[in-house]
Amino acid sequence: MTAAPLRARASVVVAIAIALAAWASAFVVIRAVADDFDPGALTLGRLAVAVIVLGIAQAVHGAWVRPSGRQWLLLGIFGILWFLVYNLALNAAEHLLDPGTAALLVNVAPLIVALVAGTLLGEGFPRWLIIGAIVAFGGIAIIGAATATGSLSLLGVVLALIAAVTYAIAVLLQKPLLAALPGLQITLIGVAIGVVGSLPWGGALVAQLAAAPAASTIGVVYLGVVPTAIAFLAWAYALKRMPAGRLAITTYLVPVLATGMAWVLLGEVPPPLALLGGLVCLSGVALTRVRSSARAADETVREPATEVTPAEEPR
Repeated sequence: MTAAPLRARASVVVAIAIALAAWASAFVVIRAVADDFDPGALTLGRLAVAVIVLGIAQAVHGAWVRPSGRQWLLLGIFGILWFLVYNLALNAAEHLLDPGTAALLVNVAPLIVALVAGTLLGEGFPRWLIIGAIVAFGGIAIIGAATATGSLSLLGVVLALIAAVTYAIAVLLQKPLLAALPGLQITLIGVAIGVVGSLPWGGALVAQLAAAPAASTIGVVYLGVVPTAIAFLAWAYALKRMPAGRLAITTYLVPVLATGMAWVLLGEVPPPLALLGGLVCLSGVALTRVRSSARAADETVREPATEVTPAEEPR
């Protein structure tokens, strides 16, 4: 393998690591600010910060590809599902379910992405991807069993499943959009749509910002800058350059990373069974990286040659 493909592969790995670590940290920060901001106000607050950061990046970058009518439709659905419905459903579900049950239900999404992408996006069903996905989901199930409290809310279950389905659909919509539009532009439009949709919580956000301690306000800003703006840009970069199903399975590492962060930062020692689940999850994600030599040659990460010009895609 030459130096260029190695650099390309390394850049994708770094992008995935940034996205997963940022999303894992969001669980810790959301827990820290939950007493000061309700789900709607928190969604609007973090998205408002993110749209400012992304807007500045877009202004500095200066490239804008005019979407077609069909692309605007897909962008609208993408923004509503991932940046509005997903955030609201997940935040509300976490108020009704214990963390283990919520994590188990929401993490149905990567399986949906892998299965649908294999059919509709022509990614196929690599044997080790399917095996690894099942093993990783088994790890999530073990973590869920270890942290479940025994209480179950039907509304919470429905909301968590809505979050899972909207996340999966959003990824499947984003993949083809990245073939024609820059990742920064897609992310900015999606977040802006989420901001508009969450404006009904503007009054609550203003009131809660006035009453919240400085640490919680800083937490909201952090959620907007890192787990939203930076993480979604990194995700878009990786999704453009690898199969959606394979990338989605890596998100099974987020609960493992979040558990480790909560252990270190909040002193929340996970049950031994949760640690076992984390190891199983890690093993499953590792299995998805097993490929035959023929597939390895076909799936070598490369810079897109015809999808966008260098002036259109931020590096």
